Amino acid sequence: MAKSFQPVYRYRQASYRPMILSPIPYRALHLTHRQREAITSPPVAQHQAVTTPLPLAQQPSKPPLSLLPLKTLIRSYLINSLSATPILLTPSLRLMTLLANSESPLLNPDRNPILRLLLKRTFYANFCAGETRTEIQKTVNGLKELGFTGVILAYAKEIVVQKDHDFSRCKNVDHTETVAEVKAWKEGNLKTIGLTASGEFVGLKFTGAGREAVQLLAQRQPPSDILAAATREVCDFAKASNVRVLFDAEQQAIQPGIDAWTLHFQRLYNNEVPGKVFVYGTYQAYLCSTPALLANHLAIASQEGFALGVKLVRGAYLNSDPRHLIWSTQEETDEAYDGIAEALIKRKYNQILRSSEQTREKFANVSLVLASHNHQSVRKAMAMRRAQTVTGEKKIDLAYGQLMGMADEVSCELALASKRQEDGGTETRPRVEGPKVFKYLVWGSVGECMKYLLRRAEENKDAVLRARESRTALKAEIWRRMTGA
Repeated sequence: MAKSFQPVYRYRQASYRPMILSPIPYRALHLTHRQREAITSPPVAQHQAVTTPLPLAQQPSKPPLSLLPLKTLIRSYLINSLSATPILLTPSLRLMTLLANSESPLLNPDRNPILRLLLKRTFYANFCAGETRTEIQKTVNGLKELGFTGVILAYAKEIVVQKDHDFSRCKNVDHTETVAEVKAWKEGNLKTIGLTASGEFVGLKFTGAGREAVQLLAQRQPPSDILAAATREVCDFAKASNVRVLFDAEQQAIQPGIDAWTLHFQRLYNNEVPGKVFVYGTYQAYLCSTPALLANHLAIASQEGFALGVKLVRGAYLNSDPRHLIWSTQEETDEAYDGIAEALIKRKYNQILRSSEQTREKFANVSLVLASHNHQSVRKAMAMRRAQTVTGEKKIDLAYGQLMGMADEVSCELALASKRQEDGGTETRPRVEGPKVFKYLVWGSVGECMKYLLRRAEENKDAVLRARESRTALKAEIWRRMTGA
């Protein structure tokens, strides 16, 4: 079995770029908040170019954020505003870091009812699905009623690996403890699949399987027999339920191991039905190595005859991944992200996603989850898909995804576009399937979700410009409703 897990780590240092929202080196992150905002604020003309509305023929009949309830708008606006207020953001992040890592009963939201209530009504409600089946179903049904295709649901339990993580603490883990950790991870993910509908996604993190899993990933070794069997059981149940599995990216200290494990399970589950993808891997565009890594995986999939599932993100571990592995400017990251997306959507290699000698003959079958909060990237993808519809070009399976509580102006625009296209059929022009848009959200107790909530808060802090654009859109919609416009 070990042979099938031999990863190919022939990464090329191609040009890539990060997720922060300004064309400046990462050293700018060490400036003060006011200095950073001054640097990252683009000229008015440039900023308007990013948010230029769609052509009139493509515009929704109403503002995208009109889909959201007023209560959701106000809560999202307040949380987005927090990231722009250093006097509040800094102590809030410190407090959330403490809550996410403390073992004190007083600071454990699952044991402190007052703390639990405060967090559940604010951050938890904005980013998470719920704690019970009833709460989760209410959240998911509410999203579908707004026009979303479905959800990407994940069990919140995970281990966050910091830069200075001591892997020696994971060595010689008691076998009984390992069995218990893997069992809890398996049962949590099986339950997650049971909470999703046919055609939806579940997000999985291998680190949730416990300390031994983290150690094996760090050493780039195959999963243990018990973990491999648990993963197969999860994938089998997902496939039987017609639910797709997304293995999430994590920190670079363990990501090469995750890539190897994910590719192994794609070999097992993406080869029975031609072009049908049940297992997806996640590729982070802010890493310089990603174009070469993805080209390598496409070559392997093409040669071995299985379809490759790709979830494309910009990256979410800016605070823990080594800076030298990440593009130095946002422009490089955006160029890498959009170039990869274009190559996959058109199934043609380009200057970003370059072919190798092995892949020039045939592009692998691929399915794509375009996970982006960037308006430009999403609109470019939609334009390519419209052009393919007009020309009759064969299209890959494509879904769009955004995190719950973030980039709602992007998600709602997609949801409105989907409804408009699906309702636009006539006798002479058949109905065209609109974009499929999903919201990524986690479920679990408030305490289990704290590490996830902390990462969302830190991501908003680093993405200063994007947070400002979302806040502006939310404020405009709240004002529109208050004035009755």
